[in-house]
Amino acid sequence: MRVNVLHNTPDNPAPENAITGFFDTYDNKKLRYAIFRADVTRAKGTVILLQGRNETIEKYYETIRDLTAAGLWVATFDWRGQGGSERLLRDPLPGYVRRFSDYERDLEQFLEEIVLPDARLPFFIVAHSAGALIALSAAPRLANRIERIAVTSPFVGLKDDRFSQTTLLVAARIACLIGLGGVAPTGSKRSNLHFSDNVLTSDPVRFQRNRAIYDICPEFTLSGPTFRWISESLKTIDRVQKSDHLASIRIPTLLLGAGADSIVPHHMLEDMASRFRASELITIDYAKHELFQEADIYREQAMAAIKAFIPGET
Repeated sequence: MRVNVLHNTPDNPAPENAITGFFDTYDNKKLRYAIFRADVTRAKGTVILLQGRNETIEKYYETIRDLTAAGLWVATFDWRGQGGSERLLRDPLPGYVRRFSDYERDLEQFLEEIVLPDARLPFFIVAHSAGALIALSAAPRLANRIERIAVTSPFVGLKDDRFSQTTLLVAARIACLIGLGGVAPTGSKRSNLHFSDNVLTSDPVRFQRNRAIYDICPEFTLSGPTFRWISESLKTIDRVQKSDHLASIRIPTLLLGAGADSIVPHHMLEDMASRFRASELITIDYAKHELFQEADIYREQAMAAIKAFIPGET
């Protein structure tokens, strides 16, 4: 047990029964992780909880408590380059990854080295946004280890009224080729977004609770994604959306879409679901992108769907 691996704010204390630490990746990056144990004699299994871009373990304390109260252990970690994990650039603010496959490699290493020895079978994945894209990309290789996958607002498309995805991908690739892969087009500075301007949640209390995490731990802050991150994510979206990739996913998968999502176009999720035989799509009408951080009327629907899907039939 490491001291002060997890952090608290006054209205967001860390769940109890946690095993915490860091693990070293194949390229010697230190990633922060935590395993939260359910207070039951016999757990129903372990959820591997995968965050979206620019998120941290602390942001998911409420969701972790919901899952452990349901008799599930939760294992989670901060992706490379964000949260309490090691940064990848000299400037710690821009969101960067050299290859999207590095995320998948980190996930598989986390499963093999941390989850498998220390957690409880069977294993499930619950993933949000960019974390959901990583899970869907890696899913064909996870069939022997993961029983079920539930994803919320999966990042399988990008809504931008100014540019098409193809235009963004070409522009990002050109920027990488001329040495600007580590540059964030929106600039390298912390966002000071007010609740009234945010497009992620309609819940002001959860919005302010999450903002407080970065006030307590400013080192967790990220600015916008770099050209390299944009290029790598869009290439991964294109591959995951292909019918042959979707056909190769045999793990039962629950897709939870947000009806008022202004990040991921809902029609792209619907199109993917129509070609994804192992999936079931549930849309939560009027909800915004961050279902786990949404108002109760939407969040409770998402949690009920996940708890009904996981652990599934025994």
